[in-house]
Amino acid sequence: MTLVDSVRLVLKQKGQDIWYVSPDACVYDAIEIMAEKYVGALLVVSDGNLVGVVSERDYARKVILQGKSSRQTQVKEIMTSPAIFVTPEHTVEDSMRIMTDKHIRHLPVVEDGKILGVVSIGDLVKWMISAQQQTISQLHSYITSSYPG
Repeated sequence: MTLVDSVRLVLKQKGQDIWYVSPDACVYDAIEIMAEKYVGALLVVSDGNLVGVVSERDYARKVILQGKSSRQTQVKEIMTSPAIFVTPEHTVEDSMRIMTDKHIRHLPVVEDGKILGVVSIGDLVKWMISAQQQTISQLHSYITSSYPG
């Protein structure tokens, strides 16, 4: 595991479950799905195409704080659109940079218009920690091993 590994490898390890909602769905239904699936965001898909992302943060800022009704507000009114996404060949490091620069926590992975999955900031941090632990272990083994001759 390294920071230059592709997001494809991250998806392969974490799984490629895709949770999504229609842009015409009410926000309450989207929040209900997020709670049921233990996720912080859903992809917004229309006719098989990724049109946005809706997150708990969108709900808090654009519904709750503005006094709107989650049952009366449609997802398309609060979603982030267009969706920021990466391809499976983007690196972990590049994906982290995009998420940091854009202040987002969930990044869809799309290849040739097909949604392959979503990586979260947590997924990438776990990958980075594992990469660092692997490097530390290798260095420790190198330092403690006997040199020949």
